[in-house]
Amino acid sequence: MLLNRAYKVLGIVPISRGGIGGTVVDLKLIFGTAFKAGASNIILAHNHPSGNLLPSNQDLALTKKIVAAGNIVDIKIIEHLIITNEGYYSFSDEGLLD
Repeated sequence: MLLNRAYKVLGIVPISRGGIGGTVVDLKLIFGTAFKAGASNIILAHNHPSGNLLPSNQDLALTKKIVAAGNIVDIKIIEHLIITNEGYYSFSDEGLLD
């Protein structure tokens, strides 16, 4: 989800579709789309078909990489959610976006 400085939604854009075991996420697609929309903030979200709410090591590493890239280009990642049928996991609530 792309947002402006006032947190107004500029658009919701699917970046990647994966299979049961994973997907490929390209930072160039995330930030290229954000640049084109003039976004200042991003909310990331993905599902875990397994129902496991906890982030994988890959989720943690990728989120850290996206946050670092966002800091360089002045686009803040304000949330990353993992969504399952059982509920959600918030990287922001867990202090993982700083």
